[in-house]
This record gives sequence, C-alpha cells and structure tokens, in this order.
Amino acid sequence: MAYFNNIFRVTDNNLLPTQGNILISEPGLQDMYFQRSVVLLVNHDQDGSMGFVLNKKTDLLVNSFFTELEDLAEMPIFLGGPVCANRLFFIHSLGDLIPDSKKINDHLYFDGDFDILKGYIRNGLAVEDKVKFFLGYSGWTKGQLGKEIEGHSWVVSQAVNDSIIQAEGELYWKNSLKLLGSDYKSWINYPKDPQLN
Repeated sequence: MAYFNNIFRVTDNNLLPTQGNILISEPGLQDMYFQRSVVLLVNHDQDGSMGFVLNKKTDLLVNSFFTELEDLAEMPIFLGGPVCANRLFFIHSLGDLIPDSKKINDHLYFDGDFDILKGYIRNGLAVEDKVKFFLGYSGWTKGQLGKEIEGHSWVVSQAVNDSIIQAEGELYWKNSLKLLGSDYKSWINYPKDPQLN
C-alpha cells in the first residue's frame, strides 16, 4: 500500500478549506463513506466543519417519506455523511424563496423552511437542478479536517457551482480531479482496492 501511495503522491495545492469549497478524497482513502467522494463544505470555522458528500446517491426518494409529494417527479436522496444519518438535509439555489436558509456562497444555500420548500414543490415549481437532498452530513471537530488534509485524505478545490446539484457517482470525482490540472491525472487511474493488484 505504501508503494501505491508514494507513486501517486502529488504536491499539495495549498488551498485552504473554506465555506463553499469542496473536498476531493485522495485516491488512497478507503473509508466507506468517503472513498472517491466529493464533499461540499457548507460551514467551516475555528470550531469545526460541516459538509455533504455530493456524489453518493442512495436508492431512497424524498417522495417516499412525504405523502403530499408521492405523485410528483422523483427526488433522489444522497448520502450526505455519517452524522445524523436519519435526518434529511438539503442544499439549493432558490435563495430567499426558502426562508431561514443559510447562504453558502453567491449561488448556493443550505437548508431553510422545509414546509415552504414542500409548498414550492407541490405548486408545480421545478426543483430539478435547484435542490439536492441528503441523509446525514459529514462533520469534523476543531482541527480535525486540517489534520486529515495534512494526512493526505483530502485535497481542497473551488466548487463549480453549476455542477454541484447534478453531481453524481464516481465520474464526478474523476471530473473534479481533472479540473485540478494535469498533476492529478494519475489519481484517476489509482486502483480502487490496491491490495487486489
């Protein structure tokens, strides 16, 4: 394993985590939740960090949990992370249309009044490409994320807002690496389980 980690080692891009940035898992990260994942940081300060895994879609639908939404277009749920895994969260680009939302950046917002969002959906207004739902979130205590970045679990990148809501699957992880530049191309070919090679 150390051999693989060394030949795929890339010089750190030195970008620090901030709210609205994304974390791209380094290819050697084997954690069940975070292997080949991209996490949007919705909060980052001196007390810790909070984010959502963007590209791990579940088989669950928001429609299945709310009878008033059952007959509407399917709204998939993504696996946001291991913390509060039984709670539904959402990010969106609807801004002030959803009261009590927290601004992540100029394009994206986090949570807000869910009843207002349900009313918005029931009124036939499209949420495709505007809202993304998650079960659970990813959280780091004070100093923890910095240590994981230093330990080569994550590389920090700027988010491409247009792709956040649509993000899905391992392809999104690969495309996020490509946007980091040619130094990171080798990571795309890193074996998912090095011990099988």
